[in-house]
Amino acid sequence: MATESSRGLSDHLRGVTVTTLACLAGVGATITSTTVVGLEATAATSELSLVIVAAFVLVQYPVLYAIGVDVSEFGVKDNLYVSFMTFALWYLTYAVLLSTEVAA
Repeated sequence: MATESSRGLSDHLRGVTVTTLACLAGVGATITSTTVVGLEATAATSELSLVIVAAFVLVQYPVLYAIGVDVSEFGVKDNLYVSFMTFALWYLTYAVLLSTEVAA
């Protein structure tokens, strides 16, 4: 039987929720980066994109709490996971968009 956290989500559902939101936040950070910074060759060196990713990482915690994930139970490993997954999805999707724009 699955264990439940103090807010009522099973461990599996908590993990799926955190992963899904982190991945969607990474893609959302890509869309925001392309809108704000653009897709030119100079956009690849913009530090504003990293600020956008950091903002998307920080915004996830209140959203997770509102969904029902007890973020007070997060340790270092959980926080690193959320940050890494958001950054990885942002990096991959933004790199693809930048490379297709430069090649075109």
